[in-house]
Amino acid sequence: MVDKNKSLIVFQGKGIRRLWHDDEWYYSIVDIIAVLTEQEDHLKARKYWNKLSQRLREEGSEVVTNCHRLKLPAPDGKLRLTDCANTQSTFRIIQSVPSKKAEPLKIWLAKVGHERIQEIENPELAQRRMKEIFRAKGYSDDWIEKRVRGIAIRDELTDEWDKRGVKDQKEYAILTAEISKATFGLTPSEYKKLKGLKSENLRDHMEDLELIFTMLGESSTTKIARKKDALGFVENKDAAKRGGAVAGTARKQLERETGEKVASNENYLHLTEKKKKKLIKSKK
Repeated sequence: MVDKNKSLIVFQGKGIRRLWHDDEWYYSIVDIIAVLTEQEDHLKARKYWNKLSQRLREEGSEVVTNCHRLKLPAPDGKLRLTDCANTQSTFRIIQSVPSKKAEPLKIWLAKVGHERIQEIENPELAQRRMKEIFRAKGYSDDWIEKRVRGIAIRDELTDEWDKRGVKDQKEYAILTAEISKATFGLTPSEYKKLKGLKSENLRDHMEDLELIFTMLGESSTTKIARKKDALGFVENKDAAKRGGAVAGTARKQLERETGEKVASNENYLHLTEKKKKKLIKSKK
């Protein structure tokens, strides 16, 4: 099993930084370029990547679009925003750089990503590993079951969007925002701001009811899209609003009954701190 805390891996004596983000590894593109071009100077590797990314954009490649700027430790020890790519996009970048290191690097990367291949072939293995990670972080078994179920519902929805002609990741993000807005009155970015999050996964910081209403909104959207036979972005956007509204209506009813808001500013970091304080008090 890959150690999710191992953020630096070594290829032929060269360090490559990586970060576990959105349930997969993202690799520092500058580090990959430095290996391919055999550059010791990362500034030169960064300039090479800038030119390469410009060429890829001009060619209409989606590789650059799919990259993320994530915080990785710099040589001075500080966390700095760095262009990163997942395994699939990293393979494409490697193919774009003429280098004798390309093939060995691809083989090495495939080996490093073997765990992910195993999970694709055996989804139960992926779920088991996911539960182990959450459990190690201190989440309760009840919460973990809801989170895993929510992932399955989300996958079903995105598969449905794909079948119905929604392919672009930006469109996925817009549709997701429509569901969230109708469900909670907040877009994902607004929700993350409420919880004081930045690059963290929003759903990993939701409480039980937040996860439940998220599942209801997305499951309802899938059902409505099928019933209406929604095709293309515009029709699926309407289905997303309707699906989110189903969950939003239920949320508002619960809030009226309890007098409490479902959308909370609590996040996992806050909950962990509370557990620590409770543990300290119990020991006194």
